[in-house]
Amino acid sequence: MQSLRELYRIGRGPSSSHTMGPERASYIMKERFPKADKFVATLYGSLAMTGKGHGTDAVIEQVLAPTVCEVVFDTETECDVHPNTMDIEAFSGGKSLGKHRFYSVGGGAIEIDGEKSEKPNTVYPHRTFNEIAEYCKANNLRLYEYVGQCEGRQIFEYLSAVWERMKQTIHEGLIVSGVLPGVLGTQRRAQQLFNQRHIDESAQTKENRLVCSYAFAVGEQNASGGIIVTAPTCGACGVVPSVLKYMQETRGFSDEHIVRALATGGLIGNLIKRNASISGAECGCQAEIGSACSMAAAALAELFEMGLDQIEYAAEVAMEHHLGLTCDPIAGLVQIPCIERNAVAAMRAINALSLANFLAGSRKISFDIIVKTMLNTGMDIKSCYRETSVGGLAKYYEIGKKQQ
Repeated sequence: MQSLRELYRIGRGPSSSHTMGPERASYIMKERFPKADKFVATLYGSLAMTGKGHGTDAVIEQVLAPTVCEVVFDTETECDVHPNTMDIEAFSGGKSLGKHRFYSVGGGAIEIDGEKSEKPNTVYPHRTFNEIAEYCKANNLRLYEYVGQCEGRQIFEYLSAVWERMKQTIHEGLIVSGVLPGVLGTQRRAQQLFNQRHIDESAQTKENRLVCSYAFAVGEQNASGGIIVTAPTCGACGVVPSVLKYMQETRGFSDEHIVRALATGGLIGNLIKRNASISGAECGCQAEIGSACSMAAAALAELFEMGLDQIEYAAEVAMEHHLGLTCDPIAGLVQIPCIERNAVAAMRAINALSLANFLAGSRKISFDIIVKTMLNTGMDIKSCYRETSVGGLAKYYEIGKKQQ
């Protein structure tokens, strides 16, 4: 598995696959073909279907400017390798200088057809949770200590910067109101959730309101192209920071404890990325929100210093109950149902933590099994429910009309 630096990426939304990935690909082309006077970028699959809503064409044109770039949306050609496929060809004087095919594989990472440049060196020797757990038990290590052993102490400095960015994004999302960009006219609601207290508000209601307001704040910043941290993706970036922010405020956990939790949650995300997928275009929203919920549940379990079995159970429960979740963003925008879904998943992560506290000893399903199940389920989901915006809510919601 790769470094957690490849999982937790700091960058602009609204989509790790559709914005960050194509942005990196465009920078590569600009560097390799500095004498080009024109570029042609052809988008396929999910990139073609939802690229307009995600701003894929805009980010490509911005990176390659001032050189002219023509963006073509090819919704007919099938993508055999990955649903997020794009070709970029460089020209000079009408003659081709070269062409590369890129795959935006999720979380902002890309792969170049025929090259290994986007695959950093493996830093983790184990490939499954069971292997890691056995090693940790044999060496009396907690999961975050295993991360430090594999990556070096500097990874915790990086995760500290990640946590600062997460907190800043929550703050930025809570101090603004108004309407998000795009044809839906979606109202920002984080500030309303945060401020709308009830005079007789119970502790449970307050927890729900605050956690959800933090998740909304991050999701809305992502949707507006703000700076966020992929955890593990842009579309699911609100789950992990919202629960950790709430627990730090209410339980007094130090930043050091939060960083340890991020390491443990990141390890879970890495296992999903390695053995299944974190791409909504590949496996549906279960791969994004489900993975984020699983990461958050494991991170919470680490905060409360639960045992390996309890951490595994929390992560497994969180993923298991997102199986089959479709990715059907209306108008290709990372807004509806994406933002609200972050909030719901954040609360589910807290529920998974509670179950793990009581029931881990009686569990039957391993985390590794649930990851394999998620991958197979994702492969079975029809393409219209995998970030193409031609099925589900995206199909039935009529923009500009009153909904029945």
